[in-house]
Amino acid sequence: MIQPWVEKYRPATLDDVVHHNEVVAVLKQTLVSNDFPNLLLYGPPGTGKTSSIMALAKAMFGSRMDQRVLHLNASDERGISVIRERVRRFAQSVPMNFSGDVNTQQKQKKIVRLKLIILDEADSMTSSAQACLRRTMEIYSKTTRFCLICNYVSRIIEPIASRCSKFRFQSITEPILRERLEFICKSENVTCSDPKVLEHLISVCDGDLRQAITVLQSAHRLAGPDKQIDLDLIHEVCGYIPRRYINKFVAACKSKSLDRLDEYITSLINEGYTASQFLSQIHDWLLTQSNLSDNSLAKILPALALAEHRFCDGSDEYIQLMYVASVVAKNQE
Repeated sequence: MIQPWVEKYRPATLDDVVHHNEVVAVLKQTLVSNDFPNLLLYGPPGTGKTSSIMALAKAMFGSRMDQRVLHLNASDERGISVIRERVRRFAQSVPMNFSGDVNTQQKQKKIVRLKLIILDEADSMTSSAQACLRRTMEIYSKTTRFCLICNYVSRIIEPIASRCSKFRFQSITEPILRERLEFICKSENVTCSDPKVLEHLISVCDGDLRQAITVLQSAHRLAGPDKQIDLDLIHEVCGYIPRRYINKFVAACKSKSLDRLDEYITSLINEGYTASQFLSQIHDWLLTQSNLSDNSLAKILPALALAEHRFCDGSDEYIQLMYVASVVAKNQE
């Protein structure tokens, strides 16, 4: 069975975690001290938040990790019933004593006698579930520690955030991403047709190492053994819209023809490209290559934000893309 490279190359220890030296140093300190607070890890996706806390848990609990750690994805199990049942039941349970998997000095530490509940994507939890979690954190503070992982810390209610030590995970820098991807390519015998392939992959994934590794593995499997990965294959795997489509959009907007805009948007949707990816690339084009005035950008960019918000509310892609295209066309100079 083929193992996902994301899991195969996931950091096994805190020393394997890259880029976040300050956070790793603080987490390591919990292993030699007698103080383990509730944690709130936040930052962009694919930056090592889950890997860091799992590596810490493995170092703390060793072979007893399955008994001492409850790991839930709060985006799937985010209701108040999960907090009342699974989380509270685990917090109430009495863990078995340690045997010989940790040394005597470690046995005496208070942190080893604790249990750990990890709530991934906690910013997806409902307000009522977070309120219930706050009370659970208070009741079982002597026996249980909580680690909340999220992308947007502003979505965590203040009573919970104030009870946690907060650590921000920054996007992984391009040199570190390239070094890691080159290591995986060498280990898996992956070859690229052009040195710019990895550079473009890093740019498309925007600091998300998990996504970059997933796209790399998918492209390798799609290309087949002993074949090189090229830019077109990377575009196909990650849904990146080719440059010619952006050029067609610019030409349609400059023509200010509703029929041409309708034809372009319909073609884009029929090709299977996502509206969110289109908005992201149009945003980059506007800021770097459009040469539009600040006044025009000040009218167009809010339209992109509004369309993105409406997508999240379930709005129709065609209607919102036509809205964005009409605003761009109206403000062409």
